[in-house]
Amino acid sequence: AGGSERGETGSGRGDRPERAEPLSDAEREIIQDTWGHVYKNCEDVGVSVLIRFFVNFPSAKQYFSQFQDMDDPEEMERSSQLRHHARRVMNAINSVVENLHDPEKVSAVLALVGKAHAIKHKVEPMYFKILSGVMLEVLAEDFPEFFTAEVQMVWTKLMGAVYWHVTGAYTEVGWLQVSSSAV
Repeated sequence: AGGSERGETGSGRGDRPERAEPLSDAEREIIQDTWGHVYKNCEDVGVSVLIRFFVNFPSAKQYFSQFQDMDDPEEMERSSQLRHHARRVMNAINSVVENLHDPEKVSAVLALVGKAHAIKHKVEPMYFKILSGVMLEVLAEDFPEFFTAEVQMVWTKLMGAVYWHVTGAYTEVGWLQVSSSAV
């Protein structure tokens, strides 16, 4: 994992850092550049990410009526609910990547995602941390020529920021016990 301890000391708010670590201009460029390659195949990548997520963390399926009882990855792949959610996940990340120059917009996009998952779907926030780890794995495997060690570090930083914003929304709606430590 590595890097999950960053900035968590002395924030005075449990173990939540004061703010997400900002990306430099060079890092923003790296994210946008590599995302361009991923987004061309966004549906396939999104489906791969979700299938690996649900196969490795089957408890996450409890939130989805259509495939909560499926164990077969091929069957999951055919689920319209899964494909639809994969598109939504990829589109949310696309909104974040496209608006990296505008922190307010990124914050607004992720606050909506966080609040919907907290209030409407009652999803445990730790699943965001797990999903971002699975996504980083899949991107590194599927796009090895773009996701070098340096690029993976920058994406890890972005995913940390995404998790920070999402869990901030959970805290705002009164969800207790959002841990920023890795699961």
